[in-house]
Amino acid sequence: MTTATATATATQATNQTGTSVPSISSSAMLVELSISSWTGRKLDKSASKEITAQKHAEVGTANVNKKLLGDCAELDAVLKFAGNVRNSHYAMTLPWSDTGLRLLPTASFFDYEQQISALKSEYTRLTEVFLQAYDWEIIQAQTKLGQMFNRDEYPTADSLRSKFRFNANYLPLAEAGDFRLDVGNEASEVLAEKYQSYYATQLQQALNDVWRRAHDALTKMSERLDYSDKDTKKVFRDSLVDNVIDLLDLLDVCNVTSNTEMTTMRMQLEDTLRGVTPDGLREDEYLRLKTKQNVDDIIKTLPTLN
Repeated sequence: MTTATATATATQATNQTGTSVPSISSSAMLVELSISSWTGRKLDKSASKEITAQKHAEVGTANVNKKLLGDCAELDAVLKFAGNVRNSHYAMTLPWSDTGLRLLPTASFFDYEQQISALKSEYTRLTEVFLQAYDWEIIQAQTKLGQMFNRDEYPTADSLRSKFRFNANYLPLAEAGDFRLDVGNEASEVLAEKYQSYYATQLQQALNDVWRRAHDALTKMSERLDYSDKDTKKVFRDSLVDNVIDLLDLLDVCNVTSNTEMTTMRMQLEDTLRGVTPDGLREDEYLRLKTKQNVDDIIKTLPTLN
C-alpha cells in the first residue's frame, strides 16, 4: 500500500432513534473480489466404493478425489496465482462482513484498482496458457490416471473458459442512520437500531484488524532485534524493517475514523524508524537495542483485542 493521506474524515450520523454513531461513508467504500477457477478435481465414486470394499469399511466413509489432469503445471500456476491475489486483496483492505465484502479506504482506491487490474491481466494470461495446453494435458492424463480415466469427465476448452472469472465490484458504504425504507415508523426504528449495532461492530472489527497487523509486525521486529553483540546474531531480512515502514501507510490510510490512538502511534513509529536501516540494525548494537526498546514501548500502547 503506497503512502497516501486520507482527505475525508469521519463524521457523525444520527439514526432515527437519536443515537449518534460514527459514519465513514465518505472515507471508505466496500469492495467485493470474486475469483473462480476450474480446479480439475472430481469425486470418483467407483474408486471410492472399491477402496471402502478393500478396507472392509462402510460405503460412504471414504472418498477418492482425483486430479483430472494429474500434476498440470499450467493449471497449478493459475490456482496458485489466484490464491496470491486473494492474499494481496486482504492486505489492501479491511474486514467488513461475512459475505466477502471488505472495507477499502477511499484514499487507497486508485492504488487498489491499479494493482487489481494488473493482477486480473496476469490471471487472464495464465488462464489462456492453461487452455492452450488443455487438450494435450488430457492426452497425458490417460497415462497418469490409468483405469480412473474417463473422457466424458472433461469439458471442452471453450466451455472451460467460462469457469475462470475475475471481478472486483465496488459498493458505497451506507451511513449508520440512513434507512430509507418503505416501512412503518416503528419498524424503521427497529431496523435502524439493528444496523447501528451491526455498523459499530463491523467498524470495530475493521479497526481491530489494523491493530492486529501492527502487533504482528512490531512483535516480530522486537523478537528479531533481541540480542547483543556478545550473543549469537539473529538473522533477519530487510523486509523486517520494510514491513514496519508499511505500517505508517496502514495507520494513515486505514484510519477512516480519525482515531487519535492510531494517529499517535503512527507519529511514534515515524520517530522510531527515522534513520533506521536493516544494515544499521545488524551492525550497530546501540541502534538495535534502542529501536527494540522503542518498539516494545509502542507495543505496550496497543489496544487489548479479544
